[in-house]
Amino acid sequence: MVSGDSPAVARRRVRHAVRRLREEKGLTQGQVADSLDWSLSKVQRIESGEVTLSGTDLRALLSLLGVVDATTVASLAEDAKTSRRRGWWDKPPYRAHLTGALMQLLQFESQATAIRYFSQSMLPGVLQTRHQAEAVLRVWTELGEMSDEQLLARLEVRMRRHEQVFDREDPPEYHLVVDESVLHRQIGGSDVALGQLQHLLRYVAEGKVTLQVVPFAQATLAAVLSPFTIVDLDAGEDAILYRENQMQDEIVHLTEVVARHRLMFEELAARALTPEQSTLQIEARVTALRASQSLGGYAV
Repeated sequence: MVSGDSPAVARRRVRHAVRRLREEKGLTQGQVADSLDWSLSKVQRIESGEVTLSGTDLRALLSLLGVVDATTVASLAEDAKTSRRRGWWDKPPYRAHLTGALMQLLQFESQATAIRYFSQSMLPGVLQTRHQAEAVLRVWTELGEMSDEQLLARLEVRMRRHEQVFDREDPPEYHLVVDESVLHRQIGGSDVALGQLQHLLRYVAEGKVTLQVVPFAQATLAAVLSPFTIVDLDAGEDAILYRENQMQDEIVHLTEVVARHRLMFEELAARALTPEQSTLQIEARVTALRASQSLGGYAV
């Protein structure tokens, strides 16, 4: 175990170890379930990271798999214990208003060494100002899909996400690729949009974010993809993928799926403007918004 691990990272390490040890022993998931008098779904959920392992279950499983090395047993026991630990995201008022996938993402983000994010519709929640985040969430309350209590909880989560990603001692490399249309959406009105773009420019200038804009002329690929986030973890861990749309979100661990999205991200970045060109475009958009405000109009 690495000091300061989040429960999600520790759980991921346990699931990888359990699967590897089972395969090395030459056992199927069904054979493990039968031997321990567990259901097959329990074994599957342990290996998928959906559930944690109790100390008793871990000892029984390691005994079946023939794991006797004291260091290995102690390390996995510590990881299993950490995986059951509750963080701020797992407590009221947050837990009731967050999806399981988002709670895992919060934990992975807190230990990320690099994060790659793509969207064709808006900036990631972790980079939204409080005003824009509230405007985005307010849409769902107006549609009757979210209560005011849920809005406030999710708003606070976005602000805390920002802190744990960018305000820590070792922030991750953050590479953001967005469609050009994102710069033109006045979510929350022109004042909010202007403040959001200025906020983004500050982060670019401070070296916290590498930003690239996919221009309209190169937008075919960007137009057909849903938002996704690739999170690289420390301690040699594999990356994870977070995908979302209006209806659901999910964490994906499958190496081949993560690799495929990494290639898509690289292709998007290749089609996008350079970081320098992208900064100039955002600065031009800021200028246009200011000019429009001075004239009392709308910047297109």
